[in-house]
This record gives sequence, C-alpha cells and structure tokens, in this order.
Amino acid sequence: MVLHITPYSSACLHFLDGLSWSLVFPCYWFLDRLLASCVATSLEKRQRSQDPCSILTLCVLISAPLYLLLLLASLPFALLGFIIWAPLQAVRQPYLYTYHRSHKHQAEQGQAGGAGIGEWRPQGRSFCFCSANVCLLPDSLARFNNLSDTHRRARELGKRICNGASRPQIKIYIDSPTNTSISAASFSSLATGFRRTSSLDQRPEQTQTNNGPAETESEPLTECPIHPSGATDCPVHHSAGDHGSTGCSLYHEGADTTADCPLHSNSNSDCPIHNSGEAQDCPMHSAVAQSGAGHHDCPMHGEGMQSKPSTDCPLHTSGVQISISAPEPDPQEDEAEMGNHRPGEQAAGDTGSMTASRESLARYHGDCGVGISSNNTLSHVPRTSIFKRPGRKRRHGDETFDHEISAFFPANLDFLALQEVFDHGSTTRLRRQLHRYFPYVLSDVGRYGWKGCCSRFKFLNSGLMLASRYPILDARYECYPNGRGEDALAAKGALFAKVHVGTSHQEQRVVGYLTCTHLHAIEGDASVRCEQLDLLLQWGTEFRQSSSQSPEGEKVLEDLVAFDVILGDLNFDNCSSEDKLEQQHALFTQYKDPCRLGPGEDKPWALGTLLDPSGLYDDDVCSPEGLQKVMENEEGRKEYLVFPPSKNQCPPGSQKGRKIPLKGNGRRIDYILYSDEGLQQDWKLDIEEVSFITQLAGLTDHLSVAMRLAVSTGEEEP
Repeated sequence: MVLHITPYSSACLHFLDGLSWSLVFPCYWFLDRLLASCVATSLEKRQRSQDPCSILTLCVLISAPLYLLLLLASLPFALLGFIIWAPLQAVRQPYLYTYHRSHKHQAEQGQAGGAGIGEWRPQGRSFCFCSANVCLLPDSLARFNNLSDTHRRARELGKRICNGASRPQIKIYIDSPTNTSISAASFSSLATGFRRTSSLDQRPEQTQTNNGPAETESEPLTECPIHPSGATDCPVHHSAGDHGSTGCSLYHEGADTTADCPLHSNSNSDCPIHNSGEAQDCPMHSAVAQSGAGHHDCPMHGEGMQSKPSTDCPLHTSGVQISISAPEPDPQEDEAEMGNHRPGEQAAGDTGSMTASRESLARYHGDCGVGISSNNTLSHVPRTSIFKRPGRKRRHGDETFDHEISAFFPANLDFLALQEVFDHGSTTRLRRQLHRYFPYVLSDVGRYGWKGCCSRFKFLNSGLMLASRYPILDARYECYPNGRGEDALAAKGALFAKVHVGTSHQEQRVVGYLTCTHLHAIEGDASVRCEQLDLLLQWGTEFRQSSSQSPEGEKVLEDLVAFDVILGDLNFDNCSSEDKLEQQHALFTQYKDPCRLGPGEDKPWALGTLLDPSGLYDDDVCSPEGLQKVMENEEGRKEYLVFPPSKNQCPPGSQKGRKIPLKGNGRRIDYILYSDEGLQQDWKLDIEEVSFITQLAGLTDHLSVAMRLAVSTGEEEP
C-alpha cells in the first residue's frame, strides 16, 4: 500500500493550501489570544494574586482590547482565505506519514552486532506500547482543562517522552526463596545518572564519524557506584564524598591517587562504573563472573577468603544480579529517506526537561548488596549510578505480570499512540521532537471541512498521532459519523496501522496491527460510544483483511501476525454505573484488558488515568516524582484523581476537601487492549508489565499507560 507522504497530491494544491492558511492564520491567532486572555489557569491566578503591583492584570486589560481590534482588522483576509481553504479539504489526504532516520537511530545501528533487528528470533520478542492523551488543543480551549501555552507543552512533551524511552533498559533478576514475587524484569525502578547529574533522563550527545559513532569523551567518576553522594552508611566509603585513599575500602592506605582503586579508575568502557578501556581487567566483572564459585577476585574479598557469597559484600549477593543494556537498535529499512518531513532535532541536553530528582529515589546500600553483570553495553555513557527504589514494581495475588507507577516512560518503547494533538503548530513541534527517537510517525490525522463522513463542518482533525520504531507498511483513517454537540466539531475517529516487526527464516513477514482511537467524550452518551465501538471492530476487521491481500498477479507468502493492539482514550471507565453499557460491549470479548477483572470491576492495583484539572499545579504533583509519590498513596489518589460521579457525592468540579469516602482508584479511561485471536499456531502472548506513567506531570491532565507484551513462538534458540 502507498502511504501518504504529502497532504496533497500536487504541488499546486499544496501552494494554495499554504496561501489560504497564511490569510486565515492572523485572525485565528488573534481570536485564540483574545479568548485565552479571558480564561486564566489556576497557576496564572496564583501569580496574579502574588503580584503586588497588579502588573499582570494590567497587561491583560491592555492586551484584550488590542487583540479585539486586530481580530476585526484581519477578518476580511480570513474570509478570503477560508473561501480558498475550505474546498481544498475535500482532496486533502487523511494523514501525513513521515520517516526520519534520526542521529540516535544511526548511532545504535553502528553499535549493533549480530543479527539485525529485522530478523525474527526463534524464541520470539517483546514489544512495548504506550498511550497518552496530551491535550494539545488551541491555547484558548486547553485553558478549560487548566492548561496553557500549548506550543511550549508540545516541545516539552516530545522531549520527556524521548528522554524516558531512550534510557538504558535495566533488568533485575532476584533468586530468593523468600522473595519470588518480584523475580522479574524491571525497566524503570532504577535510574541511571549521566554526565548531566542534574537530570536523570538526559543522555549525552554522540559524535558521528565515518565508521560509526565515536565514543564520548571520558569523565572521571565522581560518585560511588554503590550509593549516590550524600549517603553515610556505605560499606565501601566511610564518609560521603571522601574518595581519598583513607575513605575507600578497595585500595590500600598510602595510595596517592584513586587510579589504583577498582571502583574509581577509568580503565573500563563496558562497565557502568568505568568509562574507557577494556572490560577484561575490571575486577567488578570478574567478581560477578565468579560469584557462583566464590569471591576470589572480588576487590572487597581477598584471595583465599570464603568460598560462598558474603551477605556483607556490597558488590556481590547470592541472589541479585543487575543487567544494564542500551535500547536495542531500531528496525532496519531499505526505504530511502523521504523529504517531506523536517529533520529531527539533536538532543540538546536541555536542562528544562528535568523530570526526576535524585533525592526522591530511594538508595540501595543495605545488607543485600548489588551484583553488576558484565553484559552491559553502556560504553557510550560516561558513568552510571545504580539506585533501587523499593516497592515500586510488584505483583498482586496470582498476577503473572508486574505492575507499577513509574516516573519514566518505559525503556525501549516501541509504539506510542497519542490523542488530542489538535493544534497544527503543536503537531509540527511534537513530531519534530518524536523523530529524535521514533523513525516512523503518522500525524495530522483526520479531515477538515465537510469531507467524507462529516455532514457537519469539522474545525479540528482527529487529534490522533502514532509513532513507531518499526516500519509502517499500511495505514487507514476512519471518521466516526455520529458525533454530537461540541465533540462533532472534531473529526474523531480511528487510525489503523500495520507494522513490520521482523522476517522469519522462511522469508515470511512478521507484522503487527495497531489501532489508535479517541471516542465521544460527552457524559451520558453511552449509546454513541457503543456505536463507535461497533464501528471500531468492523473497521479493524476490514483493515486486516484488505492489508493482508497480495497484489493481483503476485504470489507472496502469508504474513505472520505477532500482535493486534488497541490504544486510546475511550472516555468511559470500568467502575462507573453510568458506563455499564460500554463495560459490557463485545469489544472486551475479542480483546483483553490487563487491568480488568470483569464488567464493572477492575483489578485492585489498576489506577485511574484522569487527573483533577484544578490540582495540576499543586507543588505535590507538578513534577513526575511528586505525582508518582501521590499516586502511590490512597489519600493522594482521592485528592488528585477524578472519581466516578455519584448522586451521593459532591457536585462536579474541584474534588478537594471532599469528606465522602470514595471507593476504587479513580476513572481509568485510557486503555491498551490486545487480542490473541488470529495468531499463528503455537504462538502465545504474555503480558510482562503494565505501567502508569507520571512523566508528563504538569503538561496534561491524563496519566499515560504502557504495556510490555511478549510474543513467544514456541520454538527454541538454535
């Protein structure tokens, strides 16, 4: 299938569209600013109350009449532009496909060894999906959700998503007879510190050379690998910050420098503690490699010491290993780079996107100790500090997968579905940021004007956006025809995509199907949402059938389907009595919800994803770490999440100060569903992890949701 890489099929139509929008835009901007000056966010109200000279209020009083005059002056030009623009929407493409092989993508391809990512592994593979409602409405409309400055938020959203997803993947393997409930992979309970120690989610730039990415200039280690600075009970250092010979237990007294210390020397490139050199000489690796046979080479244990692991050694443990690896390379694609997109910006080390605080991460330097595996691949990271946050990742009862509330987007995020990306300028800024990590993006999805399904004029598109690390083979957009009220002004619908995730040994393509959607939002319109769910299932079936058909006259092998996933904001929850009709829909018989027990009943750990807009700028929840802590507390959830409406509860609006007890964990309206129907025989899907993400705190009124799905084929590694 042919993907649409330009909004119009001809350059002439593209020119007319640009001309018409240049005439309409001044009027649109003045109207947006005029309305925005009349609706203040809670943060702006607080700032005005703290302004002794009322300068901010005076600015509003002066700017509002000025915007009104300029709006009236621009109306004739806007009318002319609208006459040209409206008919053009009938031939506009329903989405824009952009492809950009980012700097990071090229660097990882240069570092990758062995089989390419396009080769399907016999034992299968795991994929990570994420859905987020980002509320990128025009600024005046976003203020009704207590959000403002849409363009700035779009840039910051993209930075945070890419910074979180490009973190190294960290796995903890625990072998303990008393703690088997957490012996699974961990992807975000540990944080890694890089050169910019003020931000934990920042990765350093790499220098590109003809032979691949050059190694980053090494930097001396200034932090203890066992604990971050400030700890006073480290078994390695007697006092925090004392890195001299008298404070380190790993080298003898009298040493002039720390060069002989196996923890402070910079002779190791593959070790998360060292920066350059060879890993063979690292006593940390040799210690871990021989941990099963004793600690003869351990820098903490001398030769001839005990033959079994010591519980007092901070570098070894009998049951804990930490494996650190960089995100695996993106899918290889022979397709030439398309020129319709704007190049992705290089990671600039912007300290404005700091999203994690060192102080809020729990230190791990107790009796257990940490064994660091030698298979890490972070040679391009100057240094790494290891922390462990207790109690973040856990299982409940007979649950077969982990669940957590995370301050970071999952490492190695493969697919990202966004909703409410309505503003045109914000779409461009967000897409540019996402291309730093995701090579393939579908954006500007939907229709304007009276085109297609719409009997009513559409002022906004669908607001959907899909980003992928894997090549997109086919895509289709469908518009819901039954919108009502203010929801009918936007072309809400469903975006379907087919992605290429690998190739089998028999040269069969391994593909996956993704559906991104945003349903009708007005409360009480359950019948409208159920009709949209019916259409969603129907369109999904039709898309899979049409995309699997081979071209006429060609014989190709049948595609192997790895997964079929639906992501989006469905605008109903699984605990409200008003949403019973949607809760019992056939969608949940064809697709599985990992957070759901049954109609009207969520699992105890499932978390609401709709935040109370009135509290977005409170000090407790305005940062990812702060919001994470609040969401882990029952009282905090009651304070800052939106709960199902009830006749016995206080009226809608701010929920602060409520005295009526609330049950559950808030309204969960953002979903990730998967289906195991249509898979190959003996193939199996298993959930590895479900995460509720707070990294977008202060930028949107929704929590993001992520799911890691393992696809096993039943084969064994040769």
